[in-house]
Amino acid sequence: MPGGARLRGKVALITGGGTGIGAATARRFANEGAGVVVTGRRPGPIEAVAAETGGIAVRGDVRDDRHLAAAVDAAVERFGGLDVVVANAGVTGGGDLASVSNRQWEELLAVNLTGIMKVCRAAIPALIGRGGGSIVTVSSVAGLAAGPEMASYAAGKAAILGLTRSMASDYGPRGVRVNALCPGWARTEMSDAEMDGLAELRGVDREAAYELASRHLPLRRVASADEIAACCLFLASDESSFVTGAVLVADGGGQVVDAGTLAWAEEPPGAGPEGPG
Repeated sequence: MPGGARLRGKVALITGGGTGIGAATARRFANEGAGVVVTGRRPGPIEAVAAETGGIAVRGDVRDDRHLAAAVDAAVERFGGLDVVVANAGVTGGGDLASVSNRQWEELLAVNLTGIMKVCRAAIPALIGRGGGSIVTVSSVAGLAAGPEMASYAAGKAAILGLTRSMASDYGPRGVRVNALCPGWARTEMSDAEMDGLAELRGVDREAAYELASRHLPLRRVASADEIAACCLFLASDESSFVTGAVLVADGGGQVVDAGTLAWAEEPPGAGPEGPG
C-alpha cells in the first residue's frame, strides 16, 4: 500500500495496538504520516508494531489510570502532542444474564466500557491543548443487535455508543470530534478463537466457520483487519472534519438484511447453479 499524507504531522494513541484491528490501524496511520503510540498488556506484540511503524510502545492495562497518563505523556514527550485517539482495546465474553457472574460482568465492562472512558478522559486535555482532535471509539455490531449469550458484551458495546455521543456533545465546542466504529466479523486473533469454537460446535474447520458466520451477509465474507483500519483512518483524518457523534457500521451489510426472511433466499439442499443433480 503506497504511503499517503492524510495524517501528516498528527500524533495518534492506539489502545490494544499489538494485534488485530489495533495493529492494522497503527500501520495505516504511520503509513499516512502519523507518529503512533501503541498500548497493550503484552510487551512483545506492541513492541513489534512500534518497531515496524517507528512509533513507541507503552505496556499497560486500560483499567489503570497511571498507565493511560503515561501513554499520553509519552505521546507528548516523543512527538510533541496528541491529535488522535483510537480506543480499541477490548475483550470478549459470553453468557446469558442468568449465567454471567458478577465478577465476569464487572471485569468485561471494566475493560470494554470503563477502559474506553478512562483513555478518553486521560487524552482529552492533550487533544484540547492541540486545538482539538479526533477520538474513535471501537464498539461492535453487538452494540446494535444482540447475539445469543452475549449479555455483558452487548451491554458494554451499546454503552460505548452513548458515551461517544455524550463526549461529542461536550467536547465538540473545544474542537474534539468523537465517533464510534461498529465492526462486524473481521479476521483477528480474537475472531479466530471464536471461529475455532464455532468450528468445534459444527464439526468443521476454521475457514468453514468463517463462511458460516458470513453466509447471510450481502458481501458474503468477513473483513480484513486492514479494512476496519481504513474506517478508523477516515474518522481520524480531516476527511471527516464535519462528522462527530456518528456511528460508522462496517459489517459487510449485515444490518440491512431481514433475518426473518433469509430462509426463502437459501438454496435447497443439493441445489447449485444448475439446479438439483
